[in-house]
Amino acid sequence: MKLFVSGLVNVETNLRIRSFPVTYYPIDYPFFGIKSSVSGAGYNILQAAKTLGNDVTFSSIIGKDYQALRVTEALDKSGQSRELVFDAIESTPVSVVLYEPGEGGRRQIYCDLKDIQEQSIDVGVVANAMNDADICVLCNINFNRVLLPVAKQAGKIIATDVHTLNDVHDPFNRDFMSYADILFLSDEDLPEPPDKFIQKLKDVYTAKIIVIGLGADGAMLYERATDTVTTIPAAAIGGVINTIGAGDALFTAFIHYYGKCGAIEALKRAQIFAALKIRHDGGAVGFPSEEQVEELFRTYVF
Repeated sequence: MKLFVSGLVNVETNLRIRSFPVTYYPIDYPFFGIKSSVSGAGYNILQAAKTLGNDVTFSSIIGKDYQALRVTEALDKSGQSRELVFDAIESTPVSVVLYEPGEGGRRQIYCDLKDIQEQSIDVGVVANAMNDADICVLCNINFNRVLLPVAKQAGKIIATDVHTLNDVHDPFNRDFMSYADILFLSDEDLPEPPDKFIQKLKDVYTAKIIVIGLGADGAMLYERATDTVTTIPAAAIGGVINTIGAGDALFTAFIHYYGKCGAIEALKRAQIFAALKIRHDGGAVGFPSEEQVEELFRTYVF
């Protein structure tokens, strides 16, 4: 499958802490507990999709600084073209993730976007890549806003993940939700139970698929074709190290499998994909192959 993926890429530092809340002490020594790597929602989706065997064209915005060199080196190492990765800002976004070890998997993210929210992708430059794609994955960042009507006019399936949401009419995410055919979000900041919130979303927006990630409780799926809501439990296979990037993994795997086996079966496989991924430390690492997912899927009972 051909995907056009446009989204954030940043340099992410993961810090393993003892527990939440963080107790003050002047210095700590978490040996092998600090790791810095290239990540960001767009980059995570890119790497997950490529690992599953998709043909991906990637677009993003980076800076003109040292951190940008880390990004371009990572893209080159993975064999990904950076023709549509534009150095349009001075400083590349960075993030710091505090995470708690163990099965609970709680994490706290600090994301410094610099001035990237003031930018837009040049539609004329990326239009051909969008036209060639089967699905346009447009992450909810300002520079993608101008691409939404272009993808829709071209008749492309639009997939987006708005992450945390506490208002059906959220002004920042409203455009992304309005154009989405496949809409993902997390339950972490919802103002009410997910079953009630998903009903409101489907009444306001036209997405064919809406998925709310429920963390350790799995995910809730709405299918407009059947007007049904289904909850799929998480794949409880253990070995959790860091849950950062779990949502990106779930989202990407669902997109990959959706055209192959339908929404419910796709979400089951996506749960396995995410469960295998969070056995690794870092948002853009640990993605399993399709063969690894299928091997576990054949024996796992949901």
